[in-house]
Amino acid sequence: MYRFSVLIGAGLLALSTGAALAADALPQPARVFSERNAGAAAAVKLAALRYAAFWNTGDPRYAELALAPDFIDRTLPEGRQQGTAGPLQASRTFRAAVPDLKVEVTDMVLAADRVALRLHFTGHFSGRFGDVEGKGQTVDFQAFDLYRVRDGRIAENWHLEDNLTLLKQLGALK
Repeated sequence: MYRFSVLIGAGLLALSTGAALAADALPQPARVFSERNAGAAAAVKLAALRYAAFWNTGDPRYAELALAPDFIDRTLPEGRQQGTAGPLQASRTFRAAVPDLKVEVTDMVLAADRVALRLHFTGHFSGRFGDVEGKGQTVDFQAFDLYRVRDGRIAENWHLEDNLTLLKQLGALK
């Protein structure tokens, strides 16, 4: 039933955008842990998977569906805009450096209106990051996100990325 609910939600995602967003673009978590029944957790899970699909594809329509209009990044990096504009800009910048960026949802924990994710990012640095030009080197790092979901959309986000590993892989740090 739960998987069916997510598939129905994914189908509605495509219909609600006016343009087809592939339901199979929603990453499927390797492991899901939930204190709630599948039906009660479906909207929280769908919001998180839409946001993961945004990072996985770079398609801003997923972010617009996943994030509440008054979305707040509680661990906002210096120089990033608050609200939906922040992740959209971050994705464009990072995809310019790593055009084949992919994200895997390794673990998902659902509790009440919260969802915690352990994410695994991979790709190849074949673009540009600041003053550093990529040479096709592998990018492979982890991140942790915690979302508060309200009315089926992410209202707040707390996140930690392994930026030390990432910057070393990009050659921005020795």
